[in-house]
Amino acid sequence: MSELIRTSKYLKPYKVGAVLAVVFLALVVAAELAIPRLVQTIIDEGVAKQNMAVITQTSLLMVGVSLLAALFMTANTVFAIRSSRSFEADLREATYEKIQSFSFGNLDEFTTGQLLTRLTSDLNQVRMVVTLSLRMFTRMPLTFLGSIAIMLATNLRLSLIMAVLLPVTLVFSYIFIRLLQPLFTKVQERLDRLNQVMQENLLGIRVVKAFVRRDYENKRFEKANDELYGNSLRVAQLLSLFNPLTVALLNLGIVAVLYYGGLQIQVGSATVGEIVAFTNYLNSAMFSVLTLSLMAGNVASANVSAGRILNVIDSEPKIGAEPNAMRLDSLSGRVSFEGVSFSYGNSGTPVIHDISFNAEPGERVAILGATGSGKTTLVNLIPRFYDATGGKVAVDGVDVRELDLKSMRSGIGVCMQDTMLFSGTIKDNIRFGRRDASDVEVVEAAKAAQAHDFISGFPEGYDTVVGQRGVNLSGGQKQRIAIARALLVRPKILILDDSTSSVDAETEYEIEKALDQVLAGTTRFIVAQRISTVLHADKIIVLDEGAMVAMGTHRQLLATSPIYREIYESQLGDGGVAL
Repeated sequence: MSELIRTSKYLKPYKVGAVLAVVFLALVVAAELAIPRLVQTIIDEGVAKQNMAVITQTSLLMVGVSLLAALFMTANTVFAIRSSRSFEADLREATYEKIQSFSFGNLDEFTTGQLLTRLTSDLNQVRMVVTLSLRMFTRMPLTFLGSIAIMLATNLRLSLIMAVLLPVTLVFSYIFIRLLQPLFTKVQERLDRLNQVMQENLLGIRVVKAFVRRDYENKRFEKANDELYGNSLRVAQLLSLFNPLTVALLNLGIVAVLYYGGLQIQVGSATVGEIVAFTNYLNSAMFSVLTLSLMAGNVASANVSAGRILNVIDSEPKIGAEPNAMRLDSLSGRVSFEGVSFSYGNSGTPVIHDISFNAEPGERVAILGATGSGKTTLVNLIPRFYDATGGKVAVDGVDVRELDLKSMRSGIGVCMQDTMLFSGTIKDNIRFGRRDASDVEVVEAAKAAQAHDFISGFPEGYDTVVGQRGVNLSGGQKQRIAIARALLVRPKILILDDSTSSVDAETEYEIEKALDQVLAGTTRFIVAQRISTVLHADKIIVLDEGAMVAMGTHRQLLATSPIYREIYESQLGDGGVAL
């Protein structure tokens, strides 16, 4: 329950509605508890004494009480739902905002499927319990306590039946809750896995079809689905076992009341109306306990879900704003690496190690190396997507860990290795980093990225709607839109992470010429595997297994670096294939 209690702070802004929901619910309980007493009056004072006036008056009173109960219940429902839905919206927003604050390191710890489950299924579970708390969870204890009090006042000897029945029911309910808790945890974990499989398949369904992997994906989904089904079935089986046993306990209590009540009627120590009322109150009391026990399953599930949500909310961004961080109103674009090393997570194995170099404003710095040599990791340290685990990365002479993140990143344009476009128009995607950019600026950025011609060729031009993840665009088109997006922020530092790998050599050359004109004074970091992409760079850094093995211009490296010369000859030399 501790996790659920912690989430209750998101209900505080709506405490007035929540309190009103409970007040109206208390009135409902009071009205419902009055009904058996009125029935007792009809039987003992009306039917037994053949007094039609009592029967008529009491019946009308019962109708009035029932209408009031319905009115109070409606008011309770309105306030309970409004409060719980507002609570859910605020908790979802808090979770979403926390995810937005995560650094790359945090995102490495959570899969997309896990985060989606927390924002949907887990939140729904918690919200349902809040709604039930403002309705059933509050109603049942009030009904139970009210019923017990009236039973004691009605017939003390018959009330002793509850002294036996209640402990048995509570012990049984406790065992039931303890059995359910771990099962609900497993169900949520299996749901995480299923969501992850579905997301990967739906996002990559074209790849699945291209490689004829439908059967494999079906089996993968079937396995995840069967695991979820198996755990869900065990929960359902436990619930199905609990229901008949609890009903049997309730029926035993009613039989005992009728038997001993009948004996009391025979000796004149109780009336028929009294026994009927007592039976109704017993039924209400036991039904309240059993309902709470059944709902305990919902609480157990919601507590697990609340813990998973709080796991996200409690996660501190691995990279955040430092106290007294220095704000840069403008960047000159000077970047330096001083003995920089980095390893992911707690692996301890450095992905890059002991790298030192300077990039002066306006320089074109190319990062070249085989797959897995640490090229992307290196440039990700510049905008501080990750923090170096050793050494220092500095921008304009200041350690990036001492700079205000927002002001620093606003001067850096990034084209990531995995080109991501969002739903909306092409214009919206280019404007993503600068929502206030004019149409003229959007077109200029697109022209520099060699995207204007193909965009103009669409019937809707810049207002063409981009399909999910840019599915209606080619790889080269998506990359050029991404470059235009980065250019529009007018960066003083531009990172191009293999961002022209899907365009032909001629288009790449045109992009390079346009960038030389548009980005005069901008420091460019160009991550590439193609040698043709880096030939004209002012400085080429060659990485091998995370180490910088060479640095210089193309001519210098061709003369001094065996690794660079080998790459060059394999791609552009006499024995290689020109790319």
